[in-house]
Amino acid sequence: MSQFDSNKDYYAVLGVDKQASQAEIDRQYKRQASRHHPDRGGSEERMKSLNEAYRVLKDTSLRSSYDEGRSTRRSATAYGFAPVSTPTAREVGALGQTLSALLCLIGGVFLLLLVRFQWFWFLWPLAILALMILGFGVLLARSAMVAVNDSLPVSNRLKRHTRIQEVAFWMAIVSGAYGLYVVMTL
Repeated sequence: MSQFDSNKDYYAVLGVDKQASQAEIDRQYKRQASRHHPDRGGSEERMKSLNEAYRVLKDTSLRSSYDEGRSTRRSATAYGFAPVSTPTAREVGALGQTLSALLCLIGGVFLLLLVRFQWFWFLWPLAILALMILGFGVLLARSAMVAVNDSLPVSNRLKRHTRIQEVAFWMAIVSGAYGLYVVMTL
């Protein structure tokens, strides 16, 4: 049996950078272990993966051979055949998702205001379409918020406050909807 699995990213398991010092690795392991210990309601599988990652990264010889194995595996796939697939929505990135959400929201508001202020009330299906576009834009905006949060480094304080971000997001959506309602009833 091998001493480590070079397919696993032990740095990501512990939440440290590849250049992390031994003290940082020890500190992060203790933090993660205290959060995810099964006696404190954590997952046993998560704790096993933390222990495995810490066992490899705390030993300098194991860590260097692990890094070498990962770099040779990475270079072999870089020069070898790599299947090409179409990018998924997550691969678009946070900026692409934010721009998509913004375009949907702007388009929906434009259609809704066009119907309201041009007195095209006989085109009420267009107003329903505008509301559906606005709803889709809200879903895209929430997805963009999650993508921005995922792109933050592990040490960022905002990453830990997802509930506050959710509350702020939905408060902004509700206040924007109320503002749109006020404009529509003028």
